[in-house]
Amino acid sequence: MDIAATGRALHLARELLGVTEHWRPRTLAALNDHEVKVVKFQGEFVWHLHEEEDELFVPLRGAFRVEFRDHVEHLEPGKVLVVPRGVEHRPVADAEVECLLVQRAGVRNTGNVEHATLTAPTAPRG
Repeated sequence: MDIAATGRALHLARELLGVTEHWRPRTLAALNDHEVKVVKFQGEFVWHLHEEEDELFVPLRGAFRVEFRDHVEHLEPGKVLVVPRGVEHRPVADAEVECLLVQRAGVRNTGNVEHATLTAPTAPRG
């Protein structure tokens, strides 16, 4: 399926029904050279960084934290976090979370790390 800026509204709760695996983002739309995604997650993700890309987290349901090597940011609906490129981090959720992500198209969810179960397939950059 081609993902594009469609000029049509999307219902986030309905789109999240299509997310059946934790840590596997679902791309909803293209935004210039970025993708708007939804994801569900629970537990600890792998420590990683994105060498050339910033990453935006927008919590939709539930609370989680993003751990950095020198501090922790706590997120819940109403807060947003931009993780700067090149900064090692990992999201951690004690209970299931639903989150909106904005990332450059083609970015691997585990960044500089290849993980046997957590790395999601990505489409090639256009």
